[in-house]
Amino acid sequence: MLSPEMNERLTRVGPGTPCGELMRRYWIPIAPFAQLLENPVRKVRVLGEDLVLYKNKKGGIGLIGDRCLHRLVDLQYGIPDDEGLRCPYHGWLYGETGECKERPMELKPLQALPKKMKAYPVREMGGLVFAYMGPEPVPALPPWDLFVWPNAVRQIGVNVLDCNWLQCQENTGDPTHSVWAHGHLFNYVLERQGDSARTTATDHTVHTRLEWGVGIKELYANTTEHGMEKGIVYSKALGAKADRTRRHSTVIFPFYTQTGSTGAPRSEYQIRVPMDDTHTYHICYQVYAAPPGVEAPKQDVVPWYEPPMKDENGNPVLDYVLAQDAIVWKAQGDIVDRSQELLGRTDLPIVVLRRQLQEQIALVEQGKSPMNFFPQSPGDILYGSGSPPSDWTAPDWATRQIAVSQAFRQNFHKGFSQDDADRYGPAVGLAQELHRRIEEARQAAAQP
Repeated sequence: MLSPEMNERLTRVGPGTPCGELMRRYWIPIAPFAQLLENPVRKVRVLGEDLVLYKNKKGGIGLIGDRCLHRLVDLQYGIPDDEGLRCPYHGWLYGETGECKERPMELKPLQALPKKMKAYPVREMGGLVFAYMGPEPVPALPPWDLFVWPNAVRQIGVNVLDCNWLQCQENTGDPTHSVWAHGHLFNYVLERQGDSARTTATDHTVHTRLEWGVGIKELYANTTEHGMEKGIVYSKALGAKADRTRRHSTVIFPFYTQTGSTGAPRSEYQIRVPMDDTHTYHICYQVYAAPPGVEAPKQDVVPWYEPPMKDENGNPVLDYVLAQDAIVWKAQGDIVDRSQELLGRTDLPIVVLRRQLQEQIALVEQGKSPMNFFPQSPGDILYGSGSPPSDWTAPDWATRQIAVSQAFRQNFHKGFSQDDADRYGPAVGLAQELHRRIEEARQAAAQP
């Protein structure tokens, strides 16, 4: 549990709040770039601020305040120009740094304006637009591995969730929630739907998740260079099939979770962007990578989609993993009162995650740089786990993969894309084609 005062420090994200000031030290993903190809002017809300993201006629992108300085017209209805965005009311032109470049029909020089439009730097990487909303000098945009990994198919799922960002991020500090949220709940939902094909299939994710709850000896959580690693230790004496340790997803501070290994047939960042205190912009950044010797299908642009959370009758959709997570995050309320919690032994990683967040907030308050703040470029690729992958990228991958069972995360071409948000994505067909190519390469390697 946390004190009410500490809960406020960790959850409130508006300007001037402790957590909000920490978040402003990072490049924050705010929209898929593909959305600007559909509509070059978009309203966004980040860290309690309403802003307008735009692409000008020359292809440059900008992020400025949402109200014209003249008569406070909402600039989400603005007109892209070669050099910026024009107000639709009187044509005032704003550039990428917030300067007013033109005031049609006015005689006073631009320098006479008593105030300047708010503006923040923006960059595109891996099909996402990132914004930096903190103090100067502007840090380097870190090239986290899934954003820049070569020879891969990508798609981006986005949702606005009606709850505080930390409820979403604490999910990554909870390795055991899968047993119920993605095991028992999933099975219950499929039974009610009469989906016997998935409830009886032993290779379905439901059965794997249920098995994770048997024979738990203890949980572990350790801070790393870029965040946190955690997992579950199993004991055969307590009912597990064997004594073993299962590592859970990787935490990249402050709001990333990585599931799956970099370079694998399917991996993902889940990114929990604080829009304000009670809304989270949730991003599923899904990557389907080809191993050495296999070519991934080509993409001209990384597409985006919105995984549905409700059906046509307004009822929650619960037969895929992300929707199951989202329903329990929102079911905690707008901002959960952590002073009323009763934590157990399985919550150890959550305690470590909260402590890490407290420590990084304190560093910013002391005028120091927090974790994963990079004044200069950290290189061409940055691994959240701290080191590059070894197995999947090795030249002899095919030979070693022959004896590996057919994991569902590399079998989208056999129907295994149905268990998560991926199934709704516009690039799932390309991922299926890639997985077919991988299987064919593996079979070819098996030939004498």
